[in-house]
Amino acid sequence: MRDDRDDEGKFAPHIPTAETRQIVQLHATIGTPHDMIARVVGIDPKTMRKWYRDELDLAHARANAAIGGALFNKAKNGDTAAQIFWMKTRAGFRETSNHNHTSSDGSMSPNRIELVSPDDDGED
Repeated sequence: MRDDRDDEGKFAPHIPTAETRQIVQLHATIGTPHDMIARVVGIDPKTMRKWYRDELDLAHARANAAIGGALFNKAKNGDTAAQIFWMKTRAGFRETSNHNHTSSDGSMSPNRIELVSPDDDGED
C-alpha cells in the first residue's frame, strides 16, 4: 500500500514514470486483472485508469500483433504447423468432409448408410 502521505495526511499526486508505464503495459499484456495491476503499482484502480488508459486499452491489441506477426513470419518461412494453423484460423479452412446422400430432387434420404468392401459377399 502507499504510504506517501503529506503532512495533512493526503496522498501525493501520482506522477506516471516510464517504469510504471512499462509495468502497467506488461501486466495488461499478459492479462493481469486491473485491480491487481493497480496494487502492483501502488495506486488506486481509478487513478490507474486515469493515467494509464492507453496502456490498458491497447495492450491486448499490441500483444496480438506481436504474436500474430511471429506466427505469420514462421508460416512464410515454411513452418508447416504455422501454415496450417493460419489457414484454419484466418482463411476458414477445415478438415471436415460433408457428404449429402439425399437424392437431387430431395425425395430420398437414407436412414442408414452401410459401407461394404468390394470383396464382401454380404453374408455373415
